[in-house]
Formats: sequence, C-alpha cells, structure tokens
Amino acid sequence: MATKKTAQKTSKKPEMSKAHKQALANGRAEGKIIREYLEIVEATRPRRGRKRTPESIAKRLTAINIEMRSADPVTKVRLIQERLNLRNELAGMKTPAQVKAAEAKFVRVAKRFSDRNDITFDAWREVGVSPAVLKKAGIAE
Repeated sequence: MATKKTAQKTSKKPEMSKAHKQALANGRAEGKIIREYLEIVEATRPRRGRKRTPESIAKRLTAINIEMRSADPVTKVRLIQERLNLRNELAGMKTPAQVKAAEAKFVRVAKRFSDRNDITFDAWREVGVSPAVLKKAGIAE
C-alpha cells in the first residue's frame, strides 16, 4: 500500500512593521471616535414634533404604569411595548457632558481622518456636523 506524503506549505506572510501596526490601530481608534460622534449627531438631529427629554419620558412611563392597571389585554400589550421602547430610548440618550466629550474627541481627530479619507466639508455637513464643530476641527469650506 502506498502512503501519500502531504507537502506542507511553508509560505510566510511578511510581518507588518510596528509603524504599520500602529497606523492601523490609530485608524481604528479614530474611526471609532468619528462613528460615535456621528451617531450622536444622527440621534440629536431635529425631528418633527416635540423633542423628548428624559423628564418627558419618565412622565410618560409613570402614566403608562397607571394606565396598565385598568387596561384590557390588547391595550396592555401595546402599553408594555411602548414602555420597552421608552426605556430603550432613555437608556440610549446621552447627557450634555457625554455629547461635549464626544465632540471634543471628534474635533481632535476629524482633520486627519478627513485628509486621509478625502472627506470634504460638504460631506460632513450633509451628515449633520455643524459648521462650528468643523471649524474647531480645522476643516474649512
């Protein structure tokens, strides 16, 4: 009986330099900062109707708890879903201090990120970043 010898591949991938690894890590960190700020911009974009505040959500949650006491089963399940939605919305809200911190981080990295990725002032504006923030970041029209 013949036995097969399997050829082992010994091709090595060239190792990345420390500088290259550091550049990749910096890019990931900057991307995370940009993403976090843009998510805040999107979440706080003006919408039609009344703006919800943590206080208004808390008030509605209290009203839902009262309404549930006398609600029929179908209404009760709708109220439960509304309560879950409101709790999720409340949990996702950022405090003014958190928004300021994210903005400061964005300002610190946005210029390098823009230059490296060829992102223009107009592109940032279209996603909702204010001209004042872009000016602080050093991104001109």
